[in-house]
Amino acid sequence: MACGEKLRFAVQGNGEVSALLVRPPSAPWLLVLGHGAGAGMVHPFLERLVAELAKAGLATLRYQFPYMEERRRVPDRPEVLAATVAAAVCLATDVAPGLPLVAGGKSMGGRMTSQAAAQNLLGPVRGLVFFGFPLHPPNRPGTKRAEHLAKVSVPMLFLQGTRDTLADLTRLRPICADLGSRAALHIIPEADHSFHVPKKSGKTDAEVMTELAQTTAAWANRLNDEGEDHGNRVAGE
Repeated sequence: MACGEKLRFAVQGNGEVSALLVRPPSAPWLLVLGHGAGAGMVHPFLERLVAELAKAGLATLRYQFPYMEERRRVPDRPEVLAATVAAAVCLATDVAPGLPLVAGGKSMGGRMTSQAAAQNLLGPVRGLVFFGFPLHPPNRPGTKRAEHLAKVSVPMLFLQGTRDTLADLTRLRPICADLGSRAALHIIPEADHSFHVPKKSGKTDAEVMTELAQTTAAWANRLNDEGEDHGNRVAGE
């Protein structure tokens, strides 16, 4: 399991929240990573993901949203969530000066990161990573939650499972296509919203976690190699 350096930072008007920094030697990127709606930054999924990202060479800064820090069940208002993402990015620039930043998260954490980016709150962040973008409520397909993505100017990586009930791929694919060179979509067959796969998939959950990390690292490194014109790559299909 990943441990990390314990940190704290302020969210204006909402007290302080916790964060964990994991920085492998010679990491080329730092990923600012938000948690999902129902689980905090030390949820087993994020622990395993951070460990795999570290093996792939990426540094991570995980953080709590205020409601989770205060052990409340209901997420904060969107403006508070977006402000938390922005404050976490500021912390990242302080603790790892000079290290290029990407940002994102699991489900809600990723969506709130994109909301903050659409509001131009994330300054130095050069790309966004979504570990299961929650396009709509479970089994209620829609696209309203993606409307703000047109205002995001940096490259975005969507990591999605074919059994994700929060992201109908028949709706997500056209969204990524419309975003053009800013969007890369990586599909993991048989994975659900938690990236669990059944035995029939031919993969284990551990192998999927490694795939998520390695795909993220490769995508981030292409941002350096090719700049923002990295193409609209649709993988895993």
